[in-house]
Amino acid sequence: MIMGVVTFTGESWRWPVALGLAVAAALVFWSYRGRPVKRRWWCASLKVLGLALLALCVLEPQWSHQRVKPGANIMAVVADNSRSLQVRDSGASAPRLEELKRILDPVSGKWQTVLADSFELRRYLFDQRLQAVEGFSGLTGDGAASGIGSALHTLADRFRTRPLAGVLLLTDGNATDLAVLPEEVSGWPPVYPVVIGGSGPARDLSVRKISVTQTAFEDAPVTVQAEVGTSGFEGASIVARIIGVDGKIEEEQKQMVAAGSAQAGFRFELKAAPAGLSFHQFSVREEGETGTVTREATQENNQQVLVVDRGQGPYRILYVAGRPNWEYKFLNRSLQTDQQVRLTGLIRVARREPKFSFLGRAGETSNPLFRGTDDQTKEGTAGYDQPVLVRLNTVDDQELRGGFPKVPEELFGYHAVIVDDVESEFFTRTQSALLQRFVSERGGGFLMLGGMETFGEGGYARTPIGDMLPVHLDRPDTTPGPGPVRFDLDREGWLQPWARLRANESDERARLSEMPPLRVMNRVRDVKPGAGVIATALDAAGKKAPALVVQRFGRGRTAGLMIGDIWRWGMKSPEARTDMEKAWRQLIRWLVADVPGRVSLTVEPKKDEAGGTVDLQVRVRDAGFLPVENAAVTVEVEPVVFGGTAAAEKSKEPEKTQKTEGAALAKADVAAARTGKLTLQAEPSLEEPGLYTVSYVPHGSGGWKATARAVNAAGAEEGRAVAGGAPELAAQEFRSLQPNVALLEELARRTGGRVVAASELDAFAKQLPQEKAPVMETYTEPLWHTPWIFLTAVGCLLVEWGLRRTQGLP
Repeated sequence: MIMGVVTFTGESWRWPVALGLAVAAALVFWSYRGRPVKRRWWCASLKVLGLALLALCVLEPQWSHQRVKPGANIMAVVADNSRSLQVRDSGASAPRLEELKRILDPVSGKWQTVLADSFELRRYLFDQRLQAVEGFSGLTGDGAASGIGSALHTLADRFRTRPLAGVLLLTDGNATDLAVLPEEVSGWPPVYPVVIGGSGPARDLSVRKISVTQTAFEDAPVTVQAEVGTSGFEGASIVARIIGVDGKIEEEQKQMVAAGSAQAGFRFELKAAPAGLSFHQFSVREEGETGTVTREATQENNQQVLVVDRGQGPYRILYVAGRPNWEYKFLNRSLQTDQQVRLTGLIRVARREPKFSFLGRAGETSNPLFRGTDDQTKEGTAGYDQPVLVRLNTVDDQELRGGFPKVPEELFGYHAVIVDDVESEFFTRTQSALLQRFVSERGGGFLMLGGMETFGEGGYARTPIGDMLPVHLDRPDTTPGPGPVRFDLDREGWLQPWARLRANESDERARLSEMPPLRVMNRVRDVKPGAGVIATALDAAGKKAPALVVQRFGRGRTAGLMIGDIWRWGMKSPEARTDMEKAWRQLIRWLVADVPGRVSLTVEPKKDEAGGTVDLQVRVRDAGFLPVENAAVTVEVEPVVFGGTAAAEKSKEPEKTQKTEGAALAKADVAAARTGKLTLQAEPSLEEPGLYTVSYVPHGSGGWKATARAVNAAGAEEGRAVAGGAPELAAQEFRSLQPNVALLEELARRTGGRVVAASELDAFAKQLPQEKAPVMETYTEPLWHTPWIFLTAVGCLLVEWGLRRTQGLP
C-alpha cells in the first residue's frame, strides 16, 4: 500500500487559527472548572475536539498520494490451458477446467472489469507456448505441457521496455519446464498466482521416475528401473509392462502395493534389445483393467517411451603385430562372431634385413623370401631393407599396402588400434605422433598387449605412444616375481560390466579361480594418475601388480594389458574358450564404444522449453577428422508410433493371435508414420567450426528418430548419424496431480507478488491500483470539506451537549 502526505493550502491562517483555538480551549476548561458535572473533563475535551476540527477546515487540509495512472500500465492475465486441468479432484463435481472457466467468466465475477479501469488488460493462454487472446472463450484444456517458466520468460522479454505492472497467473502450478526457479526470476514483474485445484484425485498411478542403464556389450541386458506413484492403490495389485514398437509385450511384472505405501518400484532387464537405436514403452495399470474401463483419475501418466542406443558398427579394428602369434589367432576367432566388429591385421613375418650381396643372386634386389613365388616384380616384393608384412582381412588390395598408415586419412578410418609384440622402432616418429593424434584428437581407442617387445621391453618409454599409455614404463617394478601369475579383478574391475562375465559375484569369483596360470607378464613401474586398475596379476607369494589398466586420453581412451598369453586361458577347456572369447569381445566393444564417426548427431534439450524442444547438433568431419565448414546438412525426423500398444495392453491372449493383431496394427501405423516425416535443414554454427544445428519441436507424446546426412561441397556424402528422443509430454504433464502450491508461493515471493485465492479476486482487483506500478501519478483531494470531518465535529459537540443536559445544566 502506498502512503500519502497531508498538506495545508491555508497556511496564512495558521497563527490566527492556533491563537483562536487556544483561547477557546482555555475558556472551555475554565467554564467547567467549578461545575458539579460528572465526567466534566470528558465533556470539555469533546467540545475542544469539535472546535479543533472546525478550525482545521480553515487551513484547508489536502491529502496527496501516489496512485496507478489509469491506462498507463499493463496487467497480464495468464490462464493455464494444459491437459492437467482435466483432472477431477477428490470430492469435486467437475474437473479443474470448469473451475477455471467459472473464475474467468466476466458474468460471474467483475474483477476483470475493475482491473481494466486502471490497467491496460492483456489476456493470454499458455500450454507449450504463450498465446495472446481477446477473451477466454477458447479455453479447452488440451495443451500437451504446462510451460509456466517459458510463458513468464516470454512476457518478461516482450514487455522489457513497457510498463508491465504484474502477471495474474491462473494455474495448478504443475510446470513441465521449471524443476527449480532460475536466477532471472528476480528480474521478472510481480507474479500473482491463483491456485486452481484442490487436494488432488483419490486414485492415480503415475510414472514418476525412470532410468535406463545400457551397455554395448553382448549378454549385458538393458536395465530399466522405474518408480511408480500409487496414490489410493494400497493393497491393490498393479501390472508393469515393457512393450515393443510392434505392440508385443517384452517383459511383465506384477506387484502388490503395500499398505501405507505411496510408491512402487520395478526393475526390468531387457535381453532382446537389438544393436543400434530401439524404442520401448513402459506402462503400468491396475491388474484387471482394460483400456476403456478404469477407476483412475487419468491414464495419461501411466506410460513413458524409452530410447535405447546400444551402438551400431561396423567398428574397424587395426591389429599390428611384430610376429605371428597365438594371441591373434584366438582374438580373431573371438571377433568373428561379432557382426559389428571387423578386425584387420598387419603382421610382420620377417624383420628388416641389411642388404648383403652374397644373400642374393647377381642382379636380384628383392628379398629371397619371395623367391619361387609368382610375384617377382619390384613393386610386389619387399626389399632387403624393408620388413615383410602380411595384410589380413583388408577391405581391398590398396588398404595397408604401404604398411602402417602414414597420414590421418588412412589411420583415422579405424575405430581402434591394437599393438602386440612389436617394438617402438617399428613406427617412425611421424607414425608414433599420428597414433597419438588418433587417440587424442580423433577419439579412437588404443590397446597394447603384453609380450616380448611391448611396453618397457619394446622401448616405448618416452615416446609418443608410451606417453599415452596408462602406466609408467621407466624403472620397472620387480613385483610380481618370475613364474606364473593368477589373473584377478581389482576393485574398479568389479564395478565395470565389460570386465565381468557372470551375473553375480560368487559365480564370477568361481570363474576367476578356475582360470589357468599365465606365464607372460610385462612389468611396469606403476599406474599413472587418473588411470583405473581393472585387473591385477598375483604371483605365488601373493604379490600383485597391475595387469589391465585403462584411462582417458584426450577424446579417446587407452588400455594396457600387461599379460601376453591370454590364449592359455582358452586352451584349458571348451567352456574356458567360450569365456575367453566373450572377454575379448567385451574388451574390444568397450574400446570402441564412444569413438565418434565422421558425422555425429547429438540431442540437446533446450532449457526453459515446455514443449520438449531440442537442438539437433550435427558435427561433420572429413577423412582426416578436420571440421567441414561448407557442408549441406539435412536432418530427417520420423515419429515412432507404438501401433500395437492397444493390442498388447489387452488381457493376455494366445501368442499367435497377439502376433497377428500386433502385426496388422503395426503395418497401419508404419504407413501413418511415414506421412509424419519431417526434413530439416541444419545451419552452420558461429561458435564451433564443423557444427550444424537445427531446432525440433516434437509433436505428440511418443518417440522420434532423427537421421542426419552431410554432403560436402563436391557433392560426396561425408556420412550419416542417427539419434532419437522421447519427450513424453503427457508423462511430464501428469507426473503429479497435486497442485504445486510450493512452487507458486516461491515464484510469488521472489518476484514481489503474492498468492491470491480465487474467492479474493474481486478484493484484489480493487486493491491492486493502490500498489506500486511502473507508471504512477500524484493525486490530491481536499480533506476540509469531506463529510466525515463535519460529522465528527458536530458529533463531538452533540455528545458534549447531551452529557450536560443529563446533569440538568443548560
